[in-house]
Amino acid sequence: VQLQASGGGLVQAGGSLRLSCVASGFTLDYYVIGWFRQAPGKRREGVGCISSSDSSTYYAESAKGRFTISRDNAKNTAYLQMNNLKPEDTAIYFCAIEDAYNDCFNVPEDVYEYWGHGTQVTVSS
Repeated sequence: VQLQASGGGLVQAGGSLRLSCVASGFTLDYYVIGWFRQAPGKRREGVGCISSSDSSTYYAESAKGRFTISRDNAKNTAYLQMNNLKPEDTAIYFCAIEDAYNDCFNVPEDVYEYWGHGTQVTVSS
């Protein structure tokens, strides 16, 4: 089981990035996928998630209206589209999966069982 997040980089404020989370060794179809981030000196926080049952999505307040999570089960990949990026979005971004729930609303972080290596996102002002 392996998850690999990619797509991070350096972008100016107001710019966009699309992160990918590719799964290998298993199929993502039945997993909830969560996106998290950790800024320097801060705790890891949830950005949003996408359910396995109906691909419904939920977002942290900081991400609403700017970020969009999607999944392409045929490609075994999930995406985090980030628009109108702000310097405070600078962090390492992680994807994680769990299959204890079908709907990802309010799933505790410690339920996520597999985590990918993060990808750095840096937003300059």
